[in-house]
Amino acid sequence: MAWSFGRRRSRPVTYLLGEPADPYPAQTPEAQRGRVLRITEIGEPVLHTPARTVERFSTPELARLVDDMFATMEVAEGVGLAAPQVGVDLRVFVYDLTDDHGDRHVGHVVNPVLEVDDDAVPETEEEGCLSVPGAYVPLARPGGATVRGVDQHGGPVQLTATGFLARCFVHEAQHLDGTLYWDHLSPELRADALRQRDEERADVLAGRRELAIELEKTPADYPERPAGGR
Repeated sequence: MAWSFGRRRSRPVTYLLGEPADPYPAQTPEAQRGRVLRITEIGEPVLHTPARTVERFSTPELARLVDDMFATMEVAEGVGLAAPQVGVDLRVFVYDLTDDHGDRHVGHVVNPVLEVDDDAVPETEEEGCLSVPGAYVPLARPGGATVRGVDQHGGPVQLTATGFLARCFVHEAQHLDGTLYWDHLSPELRADALRQRDEERADVLAGRRELAIELEKTPADYPERPAGGR
């Protein structure tokens, strides 16, 4: 996955909300400040209901949410996370991923509006979701996408992406409409995803706990069985 920023640079670049931001710390400032929250799991109502539009900006509550989402995503070793995945029904997502060229893309988007590039060739890759821990299945996604929204202070955001980053934007924006990657799967792939989840969940959650402790964070508590009941 790559963004179109002209000629390739000789070394990887970090893009913060689409703008070069070198140097940039390995751990985002938000993750340093944030708390680790429990990630909701498939079947929980907040994941399957459209999220509410954010109407107030530059608030301590919104800043804390963004910080906590970055910290939670880091501990879960994810590349994107939507607010419903931490139990909050607001239209916010965060992302932190490295593309195929080694460039890093970091940011958050509030009230995103997704536009897929219908002219881009769809790409089929293994895809997972932090709300279905341990499960990865092949899924076709648009090869390009644009997200328009604002940051937590109400400043305009417009991000255009291809490849892996586009996949991330589509995945997270759809979360805010109550749609999971699960909803795009055939019955056979759903069964396979649940089988993987059942086999891998305990190890995945143990890994999240260990990484939280390593980062001197309080780990989130998870029930023995998925809270969503599936």
